[in-house]
Amino acid sequence: MASAKQKTRRQKDLAKIHIAKKQLGLNDEVYRDMLFVVAGVRSAADLDAHARLAVLGHLKNAGFKIKGRKTAGFPGRPKQSFFEDPDVGKMLGKIEAMLAEAGRPWKYVHRMAQRMHGVDRVEWCGQRQIHKIVSALVYDAKRHGRL
Repeated sequence: MASAKQKTRRQKDLAKIHIAKKQLGLNDEVYRDMLFVVAGVRSAADLDAHARLAVLGHLKNAGFKIKGRKTAGFPGRPKQSFFEDPDVGKMLGKIEAMLAEAGRPWKYVHRMAQRMHGVDRVEWCGQRQIHKIVSALVYDAKRHGRL
Protein backbone atom coordinates (compact mmCIF):
# COMPACT_ATOMS: atom_id res chain seq x y z
CA MET A 1 0.00 0.00 0.00
CA ALA A 2 1.34 3.45 -0.90
CA SER A 3 2.01 5.90 1.88
CA ALA A 4 -0.07 9.06 2.19
CA LYS A 5 2.81 11.19 0.87
CA GLN A 6 3.25 8.97 -2.20
CA LYS A 7 -0.49 8.99 -2.84
CA THR A 8 -0.56 12.77 -2.68
CA ARG A 9 2.36 12.99 -5.15
CA ARG A 10 0.52 10.63 -7.50
CA GLN A 11 -2.66 12.69 -7.31
CA LYS A 12 -0.74 15.91 -7.98
CA ASP A 13 1.06 14.38 -10.97
CA LEU A 14 -2.17 13.03 -12.44
CA ALA A 15 -3.84 16.41 -11.96
CA LYS A 16 -0.95 18.12 -13.81
CA ILE A 17 -1.22 15.61 -16.64
CA HIS A 18 -4.93 16.29 -17.05
CA ILE A 19 -4.40 20.06 -16.83
CA ALA A 20 -1.73 19.74 -19.54
CA LYS A 21 -4.14 17.75 -21.71
CA LYS A 22 -6.68 20.54 -21.46
CA GLN A 23 -4.11 23.35 -21.86
CA LEU A 24 -2.63 21.76 -25.00
CA GLY A 25 -6.10 21.02 -26.40
CA LEU A 26 -5.51 17.29 -26.84
CA ASN A 27 -8.58 15.26 -27.75
CA ASP A 28 -9.03 11.89 -26.06
CA GLU A 29 -7.66 9.84 -28.96
CA VAL A 30 -4.46 11.91 -29.34
CA TYR A 31 -4.00 11.95 -25.55
CA ARG A 32 -4.26 8.16 -25.24
CA ASP A 33 -1.92 7.67 -28.22
CA MET A 34 0.62 9.97 -26.53
CA LEU A 35 0.35 7.98 -23.28
CA PHE A 36 0.93 4.75 -25.21
CA VAL A 37 3.96 6.09 -27.10
CA VAL A 38 5.59 7.69 -24.04
CA ALA A 39 4.68 5.17 -21.31
CA GLY A 40 3.09 2.13 -22.93
CA VAL A 41 -0.33 2.60 -21.27
CA ARG A 42 -3.69 3.89 -22.46
CA SER A 43 -4.79 5.48 -19.16
CA ALA A 44 -2.99 7.87 -16.81
CA ALA A 45 -4.30 5.79 -13.90
CA ASP A 46 -1.94 2.98 -14.98
CA LEU A 47 1.20 5.16 -14.82
CA ASP A 48 3.85 4.45 -12.19
CA ALA A 49 5.99 7.24 -10.71
CA HIS A 50 8.70 7.04 -13.38
CA ALA A 51 6.18 6.98 -16.22
CA ARG A 52 4.28 9.96 -14.77
CA LEU A 53 7.49 11.99 -14.80
CA ALA A 54 8.20 10.91 -18.38
CA VAL A 55 4.70 11.94 -19.50
CA LEU A 56 4.98 15.29 -17.70
CA GLY A 57 8.37 15.88 -19.34
CA HIS A 58 6.92 15.09 -22.75
CA LEU A 59 3.97 17.44 -22.14
CA LYS A 60 6.32 20.25 -21.03
CA ASN A 61 8.36 19.75 -24.23
CA ALA A 62 5.08 20.02 -26.15
CA GLY A 63 4.42 23.44 -24.62
CA PHE A 64 2.66 22.80 -21.30
CA LYS A 65 3.35 25.59 -18.82
CA ILE A 66 2.59 25.20 -15.13
CA LYS A 67 0.86 28.36 -14.00
CA GLY A 68 1.35 29.65 -10.47
CA ARG A 69 -1.43 30.29 -8.03
CA LYS A 70 -3.21 33.58 -8.36
CA THR A 71 -2.58 34.55 -4.74
CA ALA A 72 1.16 34.20 -4.44
CA GLY A 73 2.79 35.08 -1.15
CA PHE A 74 0.68 35.91 1.86
CA PRO A 75 -2.90 37.05 1.26
CA GLY A 76 -3.52 40.51 2.66
CA ARG A 77 0.20 41.33 3.01
CA PRO A 78 0.94 44.98 2.20
CA LYS A 79 2.99 45.69 -0.91
CA GLN A 80 6.76 45.65 -0.54
CA SER A 81 6.94 49.43 -1.01
CA PHE A 82 5.23 49.92 2.37
CA PHE A 83 7.96 47.84 4.04
CA GLU A 84 10.59 50.08 2.43
CA ASP A 85 8.93 53.26 3.77
CA PRO A 86 11.34 54.89 6.25
CA ASP A 87 8.48 55.95 8.56
CA VAL A 88 6.54 52.71 8.99
CA GLY A 89 8.57 49.98 7.25
CA LYS A 90 10.30 48.63 10.35
CA MET A 91 7.04 48.54 12.29
CA LEU A 92 5.34 46.60 9.47
CA GLY A 93 8.24 44.14 9.56
CA LYS A 94 7.75 43.73 13.30
CA ILE A 95 4.01 43.20 12.77
CA GLU A 96 4.75 40.55 10.14
CA ALA A 97 7.13 38.72 12.49
CA MET A 98 4.61 38.79 15.34
CA LEU A 99 1.85 37.49 13.07
CA ALA A 100 4.08 34.64 11.91
CA GLU A 101 4.97 33.74 15.50
CA ALA A 102 1.31 33.75 16.51
CA GLY A 103 0.24 31.86 13.37
CA ARG A 104 -2.22 34.57 12.38
CA PRO A 105 -2.99 35.97 8.91
CA TRP A 106 -2.61 39.59 7.82
CA LYS A 107 -6.37 39.85 7.96
CA TYR A 108 -6.06 39.83 11.76
CA VAL A 109 -4.05 43.08 11.75
CA HIS A 110 -6.30 44.69 9.17
CA ARG A 111 -9.24 44.01 11.45
CA MET A 112 -7.29 45.51 14.36
CA ALA A 113 -6.69 48.66 12.29
CA GLN A 114 -10.40 48.81 11.50
CA ARG A 115 -11.44 48.33 15.13
CA MET A 116 -8.84 50.61 16.69
CA HIS A 117 -8.56 53.39 14.13
CA GLY A 118 -11.42 53.07 11.64
CA VAL A 119 -8.97 52.38 8.79
CA ASP A 120 -9.54 49.40 6.50
CA ARG A 121 -5.90 48.38 6.05
CA VAL A 122 -2.90 48.62 8.35
CA GLU A 123 -0.69 50.19 5.67
CA TRP A 124 -3.04 53.19 5.59
CA CYS A 125 -2.37 53.92 9.26
CA GLY A 126 -0.01 56.65 10.41
CA GLN A 127 3.09 56.11 12.55
CA ARG A 128 1.30 56.52 15.87
CA GLN A 129 -1.56 54.25 14.82
CA ILE A 130 0.82 51.50 13.71
CA HIS A 131 2.76 51.89 16.95
CA LYS A 132 -0.49 51.32 18.90
CA ILE A 133 -1.20 48.19 16.85
CA VAL A 134 2.31 46.86 17.60
CA SER A 135 1.76 47.59 21.29
CA ALA A 136 -1.51 45.62 21.19
CA LEU A 137 0.28 42.69 19.49
CA VAL A 138 3.04 42.77 22.13
CA TYR A 139 0.39 42.74 24.86
CA ASP A 140 -1.31 39.79 23.14
CA ALA A 141 2.02 37.92 22.84
CA LYS A 142 2.73 38.39 26.57
CA ARG A 143 -0.75 37.26 27.46
CA HIS A 144 -0.32 34.06 25.42
CA GLY A 145 3.21 33.34 26.63
CA ARG A 146 5.06 34.15 23.39
CA LEU A 147 7.14 36.92 25.01
